[in-house]
Amino acid sequence: MPRDIAEATRPRSGPSGLSAYVAAAVARQIERDNLSERIQVAEAEHGPITDDEVQALRDQLHQARREQAHRVAGAA
Repeated sequence: MPRDIAEATRPRSGPSGLSAYVAAAVARQIERDNLSERIQVAEAEHGPITDDEVQALRDQLHQARREQAHRVAGAA
């Protein structure tokens, strides 16, 4: 990671630290990438996707993230 980005990130990372902050950012990017891939596959099969369909896919990803967080919290 470039030094200037790391230095700008440290004050924002809070008590969890830089590593946790970066991991959360990467996780969000992976979710976005997964959503984009799902949209591309669906559009290739069924044509352009409506805004409502895009939102439904976002909702599915958010629900999966909430379920994962719940499972992790339950295991702790």
